[in-house]
Amino acid sequence: MAIVFVHGVPDTRLVWSQVLERLDRADAMTVQLPGFGAPIPEGFTATKEEYVNWLALRLRELSGGGPLDLVGHDWGSLLVVRVASIYPDLVRSWTGGAAPVSGEYVWHPAAQTWQAPGAGEAAMAALDEAVAFRMLCGYGVPSEQAAVTARHIDPLMKDCILRLYRSARNVFREWEPDLVRIRAPGLVLWGENDPFAASHFADRMGEQTSARRVVRLADCGHWWQCQKPDETAYELQRHWRESESGST
Repeated sequence: MAIVFVHGVPDTRLVWSQVLERLDRADAMTVQLPGFGAPIPEGFTATKEEYVNWLALRLRELSGGGPLDLVGHDWGSLLVVRVASIYPDLVRSWTGGAAPVSGEYVWHPAAQTWQAPGAGEAAMAALDEAVAFRMLCGYGVPSEQAAVTARHIDPLMKDCILRLYRSARNVFREWEPDLVRIRAPGLVLWGENDPFAASHFADRMGEQTSARRVVRLADCGHWWQCQKPDETAYELQRHWRESESGST
């Protein structure tokens, strides 16, 4: 059974490197979202729905005819939960976090800036590698991983981020009603000190999706796979064992 990891913003597949090292699973794969360290398909305009459709097609290519174990963080989590709600045949189990799917959630200040024409472009123009590195370190990302992420933030990624967030002004209200359709067992992972989404949204997400477990990681911010790779790997392995056995 294949495991597929989906990164968020402004990351690439490399954000999962420390977790993958600890899992040592030959069936673990990562996807690289278009524009995030990877080219975009012809005609792709980087809207939220295009990313959902792209991910669903990619997962069908990787599935070999069977459902997959999906793991998503940040926007990767939003996409994974969306796929689990509208393409249930693709998902055997899912893990997500650091991204609420709740009409009660208000976009964080950076997202609101990106969504504003003019202000978003100015913010991206100021986001060079050095600024991105300092920003990520300030949010608790270890310096080695922060350097890798900052190095990959290029003009294409910046443009895709603006397009994605501007298409997603109402994403939480649009996607929330379909959460009740999720049938695959879920695990919610959340940093207790996430500056972008308070940890009480972890419990809300668990309730909305009927997840098997909700885990809040102590002394952890937004990037739990970088800040707590040992704990993340442990919780994932436990989740997959429980999903296989049907236990809770």
